[in-house]
Amino acid sequence: MTYRTSLTALGLALAGLVAHPFAAGATATVGASASSGVSSVQWKSCPAYSDEVIRSLGVTEDKVAAFRSLMKRLECGTVSVPLNHRDPAGRKIDIAVTRLAAADEAHRLGAIAVLPGGPGNSGYLDPVLRAALRNEEMAGLNERYDIIGFDPRGVGYSTKVACPTSPVGPQEPGTLTKEAARKIYDAQVAANQKCGRSDPAFLGQLTTENVAKDLDLVRTALGESELNLLGFSWGTYLGMVYRSLFPGHTGRAFLDSVAPPWTRIDEHAKDSTVAAERNFGRMAAWLARHDQIYGLGATARQVREEVAKLVRAYDKSPKTYTDLQRPIDGSAVADLARRNSTEWARAGKALAELRKTTGSTAPPTVKELLGASMMGTPVPGAPETLNMTMNLAVACNEDSSRAGFDSAWRAYQQLVKRHPATGRSWGLPVMCPGWPLPVQQATLKRGSGSLVLAGHLHEFMSVYDWTLQTRRAIGGTVYTVADDVHVSTTRVPECAADVVRYFETGRIGRGCEGSAIPS
Repeated sequence: MTYRTSLTALGLALAGLVAHPFAAGATATVGASASSGVSSVQWKSCPAYSDEVIRSLGVTEDKVAAFRSLMKRLECGTVSVPLNHRDPAGRKIDIAVTRLAAADEAHRLGAIAVLPGGPGNSGYLDPVLRAALRNEEMAGLNERYDIIGFDPRGVGYSTKVACPTSPVGPQEPGTLTKEAARKIYDAQVAANQKCGRSDPAFLGQLTTENVAKDLDLVRTALGESELNLLGFSWGTYLGMVYRSLFPGHTGRAFLDSVAPPWTRIDEHAKDSTVAAERNFGRMAAWLARHDQIYGLGATARQVREEVAKLVRAYDKSPKTYTDLQRPIDGSAVADLARRNSTEWARAGKALAELRKTTGSTAPPTVKELLGASMMGTPVPGAPETLNMTMNLAVACNEDSSRAGFDSAWRAYQQLVKRHPATGRSWGLPVMCPGWPLPVQQATLKRGSGSLVLAGHLHEFMSVYDWTLQTRRAIGGTVYTVADDVHVSTTRVPECAADVVRYFETGRIGRGCEGSAIPS
């Protein structure tokens, strides 16, 4: 799966149970009756968002009106589920659910649940943002299918907690020494222990398996005999777990940027770093073909050497710019080198700027690409899109590696040595040392139902080989996307058309080209 958190610095929010009320409105129920012991959906008015908030969600100005129109069709509610599914009579929590009903009700084929990434990403607005509003092809999915969105437990409008703030970074700029790495590691241990002990009763129940069980109660509450699944990134692992637990309630499943069938963070980091450096080779070849523009070398080898040289130079002498929040060091240069093909042109320009810059302010493309990632103040009234506490808890509850410092330091040294262009962008590859709660791992099972695994040949966030490993573990059909862009399938019209056709007919081709390499 793809963990959205940095492995060396976890942004943990303030402690306390947070309740997110919906806008006031009439309440109605649908689904099984209360006497059956199964929750119904408590339908409520959907949240209202300002234009500024809508734009902050990635909606372009020309689609704001369409977003508002779709929100008028969207149904919003909550489903009550047990915090601990082994104690169904115990404490209850709310799962926030949305539904965009099929436009052609007379020819309705069923319901598709969109499974968000993360772990910790919100999926509440996915029926609008990932389906109906994405492009003309994906909008067609809503003609004959209800599109179901939800916030997993611990996220957004669902019941959640937040760990006490205990920052572990940012680290000092420049070459990472063993002494500095030890401080980072010790701070990570302290933060993890403080978080895990803050509310173990809740945090210990944040697992992929429990999210899958929540989703099946949502299915029942909606009155659906089965759910079709459209999963992205971590949502692909959620889809695997749901399908393993509830094969009789799983319809067609399309999983994009497939997670591995295991949950070891050390192996995840190892595979991803190898894939990132390999994909930089493609970027270096592209930059070499356009050497007259970027001046980084006329061959891929020359570009590789030049970028590795830049990483070393900026680690030795980090540069501070008055208009950036932190200095630029080798890790920032390496971050530019691991960008996917949609950003090669801008990343190449930023690398070229870093070769020649002498001023006190950041070069324009450097500021554009690196400044934004260092800032990012939330827009007031915007829904939560990523919950870092849930991200940490799910990842660490399921991680059996929890590396000690010595092994983490050796892994980091090998990472930087073997991957001179991109290795520094990862930092110390640790996330869960000191996590005080027990390891809980789901059991995946091979199924005979319809399953498509969409793997991207060159990406590093979900390594292509994981798709093949997952097929060997649980079955399914591999759909190969010939790009390096995470979860791009539904964004590219030709690929999105295949996704829609699959849900309508059950048939799928061998793959698509995906996002185009820039000209």
